[in-house]
Amino acid sequence: MRKVFFLVLAAMAAFTAQAQNIQLHYDFGRNIYSDEESDRQKVTVTVEQFKADDWGSWYYFFDLDLTSKVTRSIYTEISRELKLGKESPLAAHVEYDGGLWHADVPNGCGSYQQAGLLGLAYNGHNADFSKTWSVQALYKQFIKSYDGTHSYPSFQLTGVWGLNFLDNKMTFSGFIDLWRGEKGANYGEKQGHGMLVLLTEPQLWYNVNKHLSVGTEIEISNNFIVNYYNDKTFFVNPTVALKWNL
Repeated sequence: MRKVFFLVLAAMAAFTAQAQNIQLHYDFGRNIYSDEESDRQKVTVTVEQFKADDWGSWYYFFDLDLTSKVTRSIYTEISRELKLGKESPLAAHVEYDGGLWHADVPNGCGSYQQAGLLGLAYNGHNADFSKTWSVQALYKQFIKSYDGTHSYPSFQLTGVWGLNFLDNKMTFSGFIDLWRGEKGANYGEKQGHGMLVLLTEPQLWYNVNKHLSVGTEIEISNNFIVNYYNDKTFFVNPTVALKWNL
């Protein structure tokens, strides 16, 4: 499952005030980690939209993780940025993260632990918008979402980038997140000690035309994937993907 993206489109959509796309990813994680990720979904559908206005911008995405039997999960992030000055690169950032999941076992339904985020973003670009970037420093409040979870304060550091090259035929984009989590916080286990969670999802796209792109995403994470098989915490999960820009 991908994170939670969440802000990649802001980098890719800098040319326009509004952009929306739909992505279809085939995930190779369960083929690479046949023990640790034997039940990982094979297909993820992502819908995301970025829209700028006079005050700042809106961004949302949702991921649907699919198996041959069920829709495994739906995860969303919704954010709003407010510019701090007409020409300032700084913006106030507020965000909500959450979602639902389904396991193919009796009573195997639940939710991801919800979180609210608030902080500052520093956004920039070069003269022709072929390079864009954002750096965010955020306070993150996890919310008690179901039995076995509790509210606790955290932080998140986020970086987002976008690079168009070869006369805009290629796009390299992605994000990197680092936050403080707690073991067991998302799966109803006994709460453990705090830990740093790393998640990054670089994407490389070949833009066939203004609507269609083909490419790949590589999810690299540490302490993000719950692994009951052994003590492995670091995973690299590649995909092949199609993207349709609306």
